[in-house]
Amino acid sequence: MSIVILGGNECMERQYKNICEEYGDKAKVFTKMSGDLSDRIGAPDLLVMFTDTLSHKVVKCASCSLKGTDTCIKYCKKSSASALRSLLDEHYG
Repeated sequence: MSIVILGGNECMERQYKNICEEYGDKAKVFTKMSGDLSDRIGAPDLLVMFTDTLSHKVVKCASCSLKGTDTCIKYCKKSSASALRSLLDEHYG
């Protein structure tokens, strides 16, 4: 499964990817807004947005680019490793 993570802390990027690998998933992490973000997101199975570190513009851009796809979008207020783990546990049931 492919996961895209938006937001979070730059120093945690490697940890986010490692946590996703523990669940058998590949992850792309974007901690900053880039001009071609909607093109770089692609069509992941799961989109995780850490809302404490994201602007409204990024949330809107990501939501609009994934409209009409099968992508599951999860919002998380905190951008910690344990928050990501609990979100993935909840997603996998």
